[in-house]
Amino acid sequence: MIWVPNLGWVRLKEKLRFEGRIRSATFSRQADRWFVSIQVDNDVLPKHQANEAVGVDLGIHSLAHTSDGVSILAPKPLKKGLRALRRASRRLSKKQKGSFKRAKQKLRVQRLHMKISNIRKDNLHKISSYLTSLYKNIAIENLNVSGMLKNHKLSRAISDLGFSELRRQLEYKSKMYGTSLHIADRFFPSSKMCCSCGCIKEELSLKERTYSCSCGNSLDRDLNASLNLRNLICIGPARSESTPREMTALDLWKFSKGSTSIEEVGNELQTCLHKFA
Repeated sequence: MIWVPNLGWVRLKEKLRFEGRIRSATFSRQADRWFVSIQVDNDVLPKHQANEAVGVDLGIHSLAHTSDGVSILAPKPLKKGLRALRRASRRLSKKQKGSFKRAKQKLRVQRLHMKISNIRKDNLHKISSYLTSLYKNIAIENLNVSGMLKNHKLSRAISDLGFSELRRQLEYKSKMYGTSLHIADRFFPSSKMCCSCGCIKEELSLKERTYSCSCGNSLDRDLNASLNLRNLICIGPARSESTPREMTALDLWKFSKGSTSIEEVGNELQTCLHKFA
């Protein structure tokens, strides 16, 4: 429970996960729910794993591709909930202003927005926690997100992913875990450069999903880009599969907790994909 001035004791849904001196508490409201963010002084730092380095390439179909051969699928909550959101918004526009039914419908729209936002934040937190707790060095690209949003064909899909939020989480979580976050130059040719010989292609269209080089190197273009990012900070043996293994953020979270192996996660995902095929 928490004491709120002018209100008294309020029961919390969750217990306080950290012990220490409470410095501040901030209350906020989303839809019809109230939240409190408590800042606590805690000297216990999270444990860090011994993996050396990883390169992370961001994309639209799959949110992140790591140089270890893992392709993290994007949940795309706005795309999945857009139909329900449009229907609820149309019903809201037809309600009389100031009426009880309009207020009730407005709350439904707010709940849908909150659900979409929570799914996106949960996915990004799982990915950022997995990367910062498992690797000592992380290399990402410096994306011009504001410029990418000017493309009217891809702006909604890019906004649904949360590239800027993922970078923000990686920046502050890397300080918590003692991880070094390396941000490549915006004009670094991570996709056009061959990770094996360093040859740079002059043109590479978005339709080309497999990167093929004159040196004989042929692999997934996103995996090639993540390997180039990794080579910026650490040159050494890396995963050599031509196609990355597709996983979700929840699968990564289970693997980081040690409840399952990466092979078991891959087999479960392939089984699910086979059922829905």
